[in-house]
Amino acid sequence: MPANKYALLRYRIIDRSLRNKQRPFPSKEDLRSACEEALYGSDGEHISMSTIDKDIWAMRNEGELGFYAPIKFSKDYGGYFYEDPNYTISELPLNEDDLNAIKTAAETLFQFKDIPLFKQFDTAIEKILDRMKISAVDDHKTDHDVLQFERSAEYKGSEFLGTLFSAAKNDEVVTFDYQKFNSDEVQSIVLCPYLLKEYRSRWYVIGMDESKNALRTYSLDRMSKLALISRSFKRDEAFNTAAFFKHVMGITVTDEKPKKVRLKFNELMSPYIMSQPIHHSQKIFADDDNGITIEIEVLVTVELVTLILGFGDQVEILAPQELKENVKSALINALKKYQV
Repeated sequence: MPANKYALLRYRIIDRSLRNKQRPFPSKEDLRSACEEALYGSDGEHISMSTIDKDIWAMRNEGELGFYAPIKFSKDYGGYFYEDPNYTISELPLNEDDLNAIKTAAETLFQFKDIPLFKQFDTAIEKILDRMKISAVDDHKTDHDVLQFERSAEYKGSEFLGTLFSAAKNDEVVTFDYQKFNSDEVQSIVLCPYLLKEYRSRWYVIGMDESKNALRTYSLDRMSKLALISRSFKRDEAFNTAAFFKHVMGITVTDEKPKKVRLKFNELMSPYIMSQPIHHSQKIFADDDNGITIEIEVLVTVELVTLILGFGDQVEILAPQELKENVKSALINALKKYQV
């Protein structure tokens, strides 16, 4: 069975104790005390001798861990030691599958190297590949030649990602100027950033707008003069990412209640909708030779209207009437542009 996080921490502590040149040959009690002190301090939690016995056995023998640590017991010194003095679980040998997996992950991340937020990983990846004795460029076809992600060549506003990521991670307040499309008005925003989210090659930040005392979403490509304010904020513990976007198609979240949207797809589109639902709430309402009817529970937003328009004549809106009228109006206006 995979080790839990506390077991993994104990393995690290035991490894450190066995490599401590100042206190060689630690006894089982020494190892137990070291683990107990590091994990629990004086909080009253205790680690038993049997736990340490199991940890030593796992480090020696557990195949899923892959340590196979050369731990020996010295009768002369009454303590444990590594038979190989250079051994440590922090520098484990990797098999071919491990190397290929890490190389694939590194090369995948390289595809995003032009985004400022990910530039910080370039050096780290190079160090990993060098440590593994793998060249970033070789004579063989690399994985990114046969694996390509859907992404834009340039993300406008991506220069703000690093600052916003750090601010959200460390609960720091930010300020920026914000100008909506097709508007000359520039707003000064003070925001407690909670989350960064990408949608259709645009980055957004969701956070608590201090002037509105409400959660708001801002697009990075409409920002300017972003700066950190030298104070922190207390995150609203009630905020939950999954719940916040539960009824969303895209990025827009409104104060409206979600609607049950019923859509009928023809027989050509039906297999695609069944194999890749358009929303996690999707349910099959009807299924016959003429296609399928699905029902989703979502907010009626511009993203939903745009998605439905993209299906063209392969979909029909059955409910609600409000959405049906919105799409009908958009289709009529589009048709007028092509009438001679």
